[in-house]
Amino acid sequence: MTFAKRASSRSSETTDPACLIARAETEAEKARLTAELVLQDFDDYYVDSRQIPWLAQQAFEDRDPSASLNLSRKRLSLYRHSVNDLGRRLAAAFPQMIREESLWRQVEERYLSLIEDRYEADLAFAYIHSVRRIIYQGEWTPVTYSFGEGGDAVRDLRAPIHRDFPGGAEVLPKTVAEILTIPGFSAPFRDAAEDAALVARRINGLLGLDGRLSDAIRTIQMIDAGFFRNRGAYLLGRIVLGDSMLFPFVIALLNDVEGIYVDAVLNTEADTHNIFSSTLANFHVTNTRYHELSAFLHSIMPTRPLGLHYSTIGFNHVGKVAVMSDLEAELATTKQVFETAVGFRGTVAIGFSSPSSAYVLKVIRDKPTAEYKWGEFEGVDSVWRKYGQVHEINRTGSMLDNIIYYNLKLDKYWFKASLLEELLSEVSESVSLQGRDVIFKHLIVQRRMTPLPVFLETASRVESETAVINLGHCIKNNAAANIFNKDLDGRNYGVSKFLKVYLFDYDALEPFTEVKIRTNTDRVDGEEDIPDWFFEDGIVFLPEEIEAGLRIHDRSLRRLFREVHGDLLTTDYWEGIQRDLRNGKVPWIRTYPDDRRLVRKPAR
Repeated sequence: MTFAKRASSRSSETTDPACLIARAETEAEKARLTAELVLQDFDDYYVDSRQIPWLAQQAFEDRDPSASLNLSRKRLSLYRHSVNDLGRRLAAAFPQMIREESLWRQVEERYLSLIEDRYEADLAFAYIHSVRRIIYQGEWTPVTYSFGEGGDAVRDLRAPIHRDFPGGAEVLPKTVAEILTIPGFSAPFRDAAEDAALVARRINGLLGLDGRLSDAIRTIQMIDAGFFRNRGAYLLGRIVLGDSMLFPFVIALLNDVEGIYVDAVLNTEADTHNIFSSTLANFHVTNTRYHELSAFLHSIMPTRPLGLHYSTIGFNHVGKVAVMSDLEAELATTKQVFETAVGFRGTVAIGFSSPSSAYVLKVIRDKPTAEYKWGEFEGVDSVWRKYGQVHEINRTGSMLDNIIYYNLKLDKYWFKASLLEELLSEVSESVSLQGRDVIFKHLIVQRRMTPLPVFLETASRVESETAVINLGHCIKNNAAANIFNKDLDGRNYGVSKFLKVYLFDYDALEPFTEVKIRTNTDRVDGEEDIPDWFFEDGIVFLPEEIEAGLRIHDRSLRRLFREVHGDLLTTDYWEGIQRDLRNGKVPWIRTYPDDRRLVRKPAR
């Protein structure tokens, strides 16, 4: 049933389901009706959310990146609005649930029987737990992040979600031409034949295929879908060589007034990691088999935790459960415990992790430490809003996503004693101990990065230079997302294993369009008067101070930063980005290195 038809049928109903629940005479009847209402609202959410990837493809075909960004925001808010609305309705219709958890268990049992044979059972299970959190909001009633048993029987990670293309001595242009038809674009290619030849030549060169070995390629497997985000589209797959070695095969597409064209070819795990990093807009994928999609992505990016693959393709709530499973498995395997994270101790947040974990967990202090440098503290809720905002915006590949948990319980034996003592003392507003359970009202989980200053202490010269250059790209991408980090301190940035640099601390974020860009470069040496900008309200930013603020101690690395990103030290650069943002333009974002782009002969 389409959304329009559902809306019409609902409007013709004479009785609201919540009213039926309120009028039901027995608790058993209330529980049955509640379970059915939860499933009805879940189905509405699920159908609506699954339409969005095809709308994103249309936005790409129409060359409308603003529409793509709006769809990303809609997809994230759709779930929140759905569970918030349902939670409020249920709390009003069935208030006994708040007082007696046994009633909620009846609802859940009935609900599980309704979803057990469905493919999306795990997502439906996450949905009812989200509704429960709304109902028990403020009640310190924790919910375990786990899935029910339902749905396992209908998951088949071997189910075909990809198209197989023949192998042979090398990748042929005609094979690439077929691959380019996978999304079934309604908009034309600029020159599909030329693109196919260029892609084949590039990928053969990257893999060292010269056409002499007849069985060099066993098969080419491409996901039967388009991946859409911002301005771009991607076709994603893997090439399996004759010796069973496997390489990613990613074709990056753009669309301009002359038509769709291939912009780049990516075939390394590092490149694929970068475009699939914890970045919104999470990809819109025109294939609904999210378990198989995540497994496929994991096959070409095996060092990236499975939970993050779910989140990258928009299934954040399935990903949240998978991340908790990852954390539990890590601790069980390594016999390690959580301890304070490596690096600078945050003035606003406490970060902790196990020594070999793929994740860092964060909580917000009740009040900042004495080193806090931004005047009056706006409060814990203000910081949480900033972390929540980053989750819902276009993170441009340069800001770590925040997986935010509410009313979560973890085993106290997972924590080093000194860390647990610090949490209970410094974060008492949102952390408590109940028996052997540590209860978190709020908890942030991020992908683990090495803080930039820590990284530079031991990195090679080449690695250090790459990281410093990527730091500049990170700052530029953040500005393009209308995000300004007023604490431009290198300790707030992390380096991934592939040398990509990310911002990971968000307590000092401000909307970039509200920042006042000023300079002291026009002042005469020796002039002692206080500059006019000193008396202005709001956030004032002097671009020429970036270099000093980043705390990069190596003089040659600072020089390199100036050489590559000298525009960041000028007011012209920042004012230009502000103009674009205020005019509704989507600034260009760098998502892969320039040398991955195809080289074309100039038009005559």
